[in-house]
Amino acid sequence: QAQLVESGGGLVQAGGSLRLSCAASREFLSKYFMGWYRQVPGKPRELVASITNRGIPKYKDSVKGRFTISRDGSNGTLYLEMNSLTPEDTAVYYCNSNPPLPVYWGQGTQVTVSS
Repeated sequence: QAQLVESGGGLVQAGGSLRLSCAASREFLSKYFMGWYRQVPGKPRELVASITNRGIPKYKDSVKGRFTISRDGSNGTLYLEMNSLTPEDTAVYYCNSNPPLPVYWGQGTQVTVSS
């Protein structure tokens, strides 16, 4: 069973950048459309960016032009490049297939943007 392990989060000032990584497997990435999700306490988890297995991205309106999702099939890694971060981007970020498979939710990586 593939595991999804997110990394790259941290504390950054508003306007800063972070690059998140999701270690999956080549097989998992080739089989599924993938997504980056985020969740803040008291709110449902939301999809912020997705990518097909042909590399076609799609973004939530609030992150368009600031976030870039990409995938490296050779090493089974999904990425999320985040620029011009705002405090509203503060959340725990998760990767999973799109639509998500519940059994593959990982621990996520915390992103905190200070004003």
